[in-house]
Amino acid sequence: MGQGHGWQGTVLKLLRAKDFTLTVTGGEDVTADYRRLHLTDGGMLAATGVHPTMWVRLWFERDGKPHQRAYTLVDPDPSAGTFSLEFALHEGVASDWARSARPGTTIEATVHGTGFDSPDPAPTHLIAIGDPASLPAVNSLLDAFPSTPATVFFEGDPAGLPLRTDPSRHAIRPVPRKDAGAHLVAQVRKALPALLAEGGTDPYLWIACDTATTRSLTAYVRKELGFPKHRLHALGYWRAAN
Repeated sequence: MGQGHGWQGTVLKLLRAKDFTLTVTGGEDVTADYRRLHLTDGGMLAATGVHPTMWVRLWFERDGKPHQRAYTLVDPDPSAGTFSLEFALHEGVASDWARSARPGTTIEATVHGTGFDSPDPAPTHLIAIGDPASLPAVNSLLDAFPSTPATVFFEGDPAGLPLRTDPSRHAIRPVPRKDAGAHLVAQVRKALPALLAEGGTDPYLWIACDTATTRSLTAYVRKELGFPKHRLHALGYWRAAN
């Protein structure tokens, strides 16, 4: 890393980020627009450890310029040194790489900034708001609290996608993407107060949509609902083109 990754790589190097080379071992198309790749970790998991919703920065190159994108680890196995990555496919350098990657393909990864503070007390109800891009993170959160009731607002069509939900304790609320995310915001604003009231003494809220939607929902739950900051995690997972 460093000069080869431009100024972003230099900054991360100064922040003591850890660098690894990942190798693709296989992959499959979950749907026409969602691809899963399996990788060996180049010693990463043994060096960094594992936590829920853990993510890495992948480095891509286009026209001689470096580009970084963050992806959540799927089923990391420190003893085997393996994990998977899932890509919601669209136009872009990361999706192009995922489509063309084959066994033996390598890519550089940086671990820096990822973390997870387990809610204390434990959640009495999980409320997650996400989409195909943040689906692996939502799944990781559900895996971290296997017996906790959860409600998932999912922007887009979840049909065929590997959403790890159990109908006995998880409620899925699909919401079509309309008006650049404004429809999702309206639906959450309509339903969330009642969900929080019914969510027991210690609900936990996870918001992981496009940046603008995430900001809008975060402002709503903090300023209008007065939801406590330490029971909320919000992170924009991608930027809408318009």
